[in-house]
Order: sequence, then C-alpha cells, then structure tokens
Amino acid sequence: MSIAGRTAIVGVGSTPYYKRGRSAPQTLPELVCKAIIAAVEDAGLSMTDIDGFASYSGGFDTPYLMETLGIPEVRFTSMLTGSGGGSAGAVGLASAAIVAGLADVVVVIGGVQQALQRFGSVTQSYESLPENAWYEAAGLVGPGHMFALLARRHMHRYGTTREHFAEVAISTRLNAMSHPDALIRKPLTREDYFAAPMLSDPLCLFDFCLESDGAIAVIVTSIERARDLRRKPVVVRGCTQGGEAGWGRSLYWMNMPEDQFLTSGNRSVARDLWRQTGLQPSDIDVAQIYDHFTPMVIAQLEDFGFCGPGEGGPFVASGAIRFDGGSLPVNTDGGQLSGGYIWGMSHIREGVAQIRGDAANQVSGARLALVTGGPSSIPMSALVLGD
Repeated sequence: MSIAGRTAIVGVGSTPYYKRGRSAPQTLPELVCKAIIAAVEDAGLSMTDIDGFASYSGGFDTPYLMETLGIPEVRFTSMLTGSGGGSAGAVGLASAAIVAGLADVVVVIGGVQQALQRFGSVTQSYESLPENAWYEAAGLVGPGHMFALLARRHMHRYGTTREHFAEVAISTRLNAMSHPDALIRKPLTREDYFAAPMLSDPLCLFDFCLESDGAIAVIVTSIERARDLRRKPVVVRGCTQGGEAGWGRSLYWMNMPEDQFLTSGNRSVARDLWRQTGLQPSDIDVAQIYDHFTPMVIAQLEDFGFCGPGEGGPFVASGAIRFDGGSLPVNTDGGQLSGGYIWGMSHIREGVAQIRGDAANQVSGARLALVTGGPSSIPMSALVLGD
C-alpha cells in the first residue's frame, strides 16, 4: 500500500539556529521539546493528540519526551538511523505508520547539538578497529576530507570546476541574506570564495556547511484529519529511502565502482521517488537539496535527473538554481551552507513553507517541492511535498 498522497504535514516548529555550542546551557532534549511544542501549536493540536514519534538519528528518548511534554500514550515510535542522509525519510516513517493504522498523529523530530562532539571531525572519535584505523592516518579526519575525494574525481572525469562549486555557495548565501532565520547573512563574492582558506583540496571554507545547533519538529497526520486543522495541509506526495550496495559505506570505505563514485548515492532513491509519485524532475518548482558540501549539491542534481551525469556544473553555472530567475530555485532559506545545519530538518521546514506560500523567499506559484537527504552512508532519502 503506497503512502503517496495519503498524509500531510500540518505543523512545524523550530528553535532558533545557534552557532556550534552556543545553545548551552540548554540540552538537546530541551531543544527538541521546544520544537515539538511550537509544532503542536502551529497545527492547532494538543499534546494529548500525539500518539507517535519518528526521529532521525540522535537517539531521542521517547519516554523522556512523553513525560516532559505530558503525552499520555504512544502507539508508534521509530528511529531512522544514519549520518546525514535520512532526515527526509523520517517523514516517510511517520506516513507509513499512519497509513498502516498504527498511529494517528506522529511528530517527526531531529536536532543537533555539537558542544561535545564536532561532526566535522567525527572520525577522530571512532574506536581504532581494523576497518577504520586508517582514516586519520590517511588525513581523513572528517566528512569534508572524504567528500573532497569524490569532488576531485568528478572534476577529473567531467571537467567540473571550483567555479561551479562557488556558484552553489554564492547562490545559497544570497538566499540566506534575505532570510530572517539564517545564521550567516553577510554577502559572499567570488573574490571572497577564492580567497578563503583551503580545508581539503579542492574544498575551501565556503564549500563546507555550517556547524550549528538547534531542533526542528513537524507534525504528520492523515489527509482527512489534516483538512480540519488550522494550517494549510502540505501533502506528502511521496517519500523514499535507501541506497545502492556499492555506495553503502560511501565516505568511509570508498569501495564503490566508478559509476557510483561519481554520484551522490541517490540514484536508486530518486528512481523510486519518481516511480512512487508519478512525477518527473520537470514537475518540481523548488528544491531543498542536502548541502553539507557544495559538490554534492551538483551530484544530487544529476542523480535526481535535473541534468545529465557530468552536466551539474554547467547547470548551476547557468543560474538555474538561483532564486531570482532560476528554473529550479535551490535551498531558498540559505540551506546548510549559510542558513543552519540541523541534519537536513531545515530543508523539510523550508519545503513546507514554500508549499504553504509563506516562505521568506517565496517561489511564486510553488506547488511541488523536493527535499533530499544525504549523500552519506545508507540510508539516503527524498521527499516530495505538494499542495
């Protein structure tokens, strides 16, 4: 039984976005609870209406959240594992539970707090096992160093350039400058980009996403119930998760064949999403593309079929992803590069705002929004939201 078109997001709540470590003395559960309270209020529901949880990683404790928020009973609780790719897929977990009759109102939660652990150097915290002991010795101290290898191969094979990466960073910063919640609203020029320190060749400072704290929650329920609530329902037109075995360990083992090494790992997710929804790339009005590193935005545009393999660089250079005049405005809230890094949950928040028609950088007439998760280790995920 397909979930396509049978559920809707009816509430969204968010904490402010904080620079890394500056959310203290709040705890991560406290941030998540604040986001849930805001989402429930946005939907016009009460805490007693919630009977399900779907989370993306983080290890959130359902009993703690229930006791803190006064939720009397849950009928469903589940977590999608991963390290950057599954945020969109958590909405699919909620939708599947509702369609299966396991829950009526599910809150999807995600949050980040990096006071104790920096995701940018996460491999340094790994236990020294045979399969991962070589990371740091090889200079792969964080995801950015690993994705630099994928970026360099894309450049070698297709002629992609740092000018293309710069266009992703600059167009995203332009969107952040006019969004009130974005962390970085300072102009970014090409001169600024090319003068920035190189963190992992060919990736410089502005090719990396922000390091930030915060939490976001969205409320999912059935289409029938959504029609009677306070806000315009944002229909879950489809949601997929997974990935190809060759990509599997992705940034950790780099053991995929070249045809997969040159992708974002989203090819099978994209294929299944278009099949599930009956849509095609040309139907999408606005896209929130997971942007932990600029080259992976380019690779995802290729994987989801907005352009052919190797054509992502020229596609962004044409101005196609710009909010002002582009054929596919991308990351209209400033994305994770300039807005706020909340493990992809901010992309869901912005996708909902675009379909509701109340986004800070509203795409005129937007009726269908793509939200992606990853590239990362499996699962990757993707979501189409519509009116």
